[in-house]
Amino acid sequence: MMAGAFKKIFCLACCIILAAACAPKRTPSPMVSPGYKTRASQKPYVVNGQRYEPLASSDGFVQTGIASWYGKDFHGKRTSNGEIYDMHAMTAAHKTLPLGVFVKVRNTSNGREAIVRINDRGPFVKGRIIDLSNAAAKKLGVDIVGTAPVRIEALGYRVPGKDTYREPENYDTGTYTVQIGSFKDYNNAHRLADEMKKRFGFSEVHLTNVNGSNFYRVYAGKYFSLKAADSAEKNFSDRGYSGSFAVSLD
Repeated sequence: MMAGAFKKIFCLACCIILAAACAPKRTPSPMVSPGYKTRASQKPYVVNGQRYEPLASSDGFVQTGIASWYGKDFHGKRTSNGEIYDMHAMTAAHKTLPLGVFVKVRNTSNGREAIVRINDRGPFVKGRIIDLSNAAAKKLGVDIVGTAPVRIEALGYRVPGKDTYREPENYDTGTYTVQIGSFKDYNNAHRLADEMKKRFGFSEVHLTNVNGSNFYRVYAGKYFSLKAADSAEKNFSDRGYSGSFAVSLD
């Protein structure tokens, strides 16, 4: 009996070790200020003894290298810009691109392309240049093989309500709002927008389509400097609207 029990325990231990070896290897993301578009928030940081200097601008940025991905082990955890990581959203991690910038990623081994938003830092594994969300990895065909050669091109910040991108001329002046929620249900989104309009004087619902699914994004408040929008973003987060982030209305 004892020999049989020992054999079962030994087999279980081997399975646990094997599972750990196959799990995504990823250094926890360094936290930075949620105000991801201000130069001041793009602070240098150190991981594993190496210092990284985030770029002030993504204009003209192109890079080739290896992409990896991270999924359910990190789902629900906080990313570097303060958002909660959603493995089903089209996002990615990069070591130095400004947080909030959209990037076109092309898998050079199969020609597939996807557009992702940078909301996290990483990957901190030698030779890798971008960590894709599970959804992005699936679209590019990286989820099965684990890694793939890619070309990434920074597009800039998305113009609200449009599939166009731009690099802001000034990172502070302009017209901004705060996205406080994203809903699949039309009525829930407009109910919140009506409440926010009464309280802050401005609120809009923007419809976007992600992988064939409609999402109603609720914007609240209007601010004429990014510094003011960043402050409002924090206030919304403190009030329970986790994942809020400033966006440009220009």
